[in-house]
Amino acid sequence: MNLKVIGSGSKGNSYLLETPTGTLILDAGIKFKDIQKALDFNLSKVRGCLITHEHGDHSKAVKDILKAGIDVYTSLETAGQIGIAESHRTQMVDDGIQFSVGDFTVLPFKTEHDAVNPFGYLIMYKPTGEKILFATDTYFLRNRFSKLDYVLCECNYCKDTLDANIEAGYIAQGMKNRLLESHFSLEHVKEFLAANDLSKVKVIVLLHLSNANSDAKRMVQEIEELTGKIVIVADAGRDIPLEQYPF
Repeated sequence: MNLKVIGSGSKGNSYLLETPTGTLILDAGIKFKDIQKALDFNLSKVRGCLITHEHGDHSKAVKDILKAGIDVYTSLETAGQIGIAESHRTQMVDDGIQFSVGDFTVLPFKTEHDAVNPFGYLIMYKPTGEKILFATDTYFLRNRFSKLDYVLCECNYCKDTLDANIEAGYIAQGMKNRLLESHFSLEHVKEFLAANDLSKVKVIVLLHLSNANSDAKRMVQEIEELTGKIVIVADAGRDIPLEQYPF
């Protein structure tokens, strides 16, 4: 498998999970033409699109994706907020109810964000049995996971960096409360990883870093020291192999 990062951050989030038998679009918070370009304009290999929640930096291109004949999977409430609930290609999914998309099996789970009913997704690629955790825009994950092969999770900010930026007047105090109640900090990511079975994990990919309140080098170093795993930041335009990495 391969993870192609089209965008990751407040300007827009979208990823392609590419396999020999088909591709999944993970969120679509950028222009549709940029998604098409990342796909080399070959939409026939796309098996579906998973949407985590309704905010524009994760759902901007959804209506164009539907028009292109690609099924979109998301919660009923999220579909309603985006305005796609009436489309025959919108597939409503529920927390804890597994479904199939091509050669993928997907299990939605609840995340904690300032959205109506946001989900993360546990994805298994059936031909190899590999499991991928995809979780973004959440300040807490109540679920525990085992036998994961890859972890794709938000690591938005470092709390001490956020505090220093507020103290210096770069960021409004009100923004701090929103971040604390809607996004994964480095500290909380480390707590989450420590509470889960990482014995099979090959790669941890950090998503949705804040431009002002993150420190990519520090985040990678601290998570590598904690887990002993390879940790990669999802920079836009990057291709990240998700199989026996590094070769």
